[in-house]
Amino acid sequence: MNSASREALAAARERLDALTDSTSVDASKLADELASVTALLQREVSLRRVLTDPSQSGQAKAELAARLLGGQVSGEAVDLVSGMVRSRWSQSRDLVDSVEELASIADLTAAQRSGALDDVEDELFRFGRIVSSDTALRSALTSRTASAAAKGALLRSLLGGKSRPVTERLVTRLVTQPRGRSLEAGLESLSKLAADRRDRTVAIVTSAVPLTDTQKQRLGAALAKIYGRQMHLNLDVDPEVLGGVSVRVGDEVINGTIADRLDEATRRMAG
Repeated sequence: MNSASREALAAARERLDALTDSTSVDASKLADELASVTALLQREVSLRRVLTDPSQSGQAKAELAARLLGGQVSGEAVDLVSGMVRSRWSQSRDLVDSVEELASIADLTAAQRSGALDDVEDELFRFGRIVSSDTALRSALTSRTASAAAKGALLRSLLGGKSRPVTERLVTRLVTQPRGRSLEAGLESLSKLAADRRDRTVAIVTSAVPLTDTQKQRLGAALAKIYGRQMHLNLDVDPEVLGGVSVRVGDEVINGTIADRLDEATRRMAG
């Protein structure tokens, strides 16, 4: 996103946070309503262009949104979307992306309220690992010929009763409405949003054997000191690393594995 859209999204997230601070607001219901607005804007290209047209006044666009959505979704959802269309957007697609992000944040807020956010973070990570290791499953979930209903049924068989309802809703929306994103990128984005709910950064930790609780605590404390914020560790086991740990935080990789040191020694010998 360019600066105008980033500023508009930041303002919308602040309004959502203020709204969901009230326990009277059903965050899960709000998430579903924002997801339905996302689907509408994705489907109606001309509508989203009108709602992001810089030549139209913000008030006129807000009134149009209120007329279209009034009676279809709650007043809270109408107010959020009306506020968003008053802002300036660099591209019309940015508005759709941002409404979708608010839907995900609202679902994660519901998980946080119920004390399930840690579970949701872990389930999103584990599901991503399962998909990356199962080519047939990934193909079924990303197939352009399979219907959304078929993909939803497959996800229910995989996640229903085995994961938090919030996790199932988030993954189902991502799979059935990919909107041009890869499944991996979408899952990573959801994991980052989950971490942001408590101002935490996600560190993907790969080790040859499972880390002990003490090792996890020490590693988390060390990473928090390096990055200046609390870290959430997504743990993966890969015997091929041979020992030590490899940590990825965003685009940065910290390697401390035996395999990595062997590769470095091999490169030096070859050089």
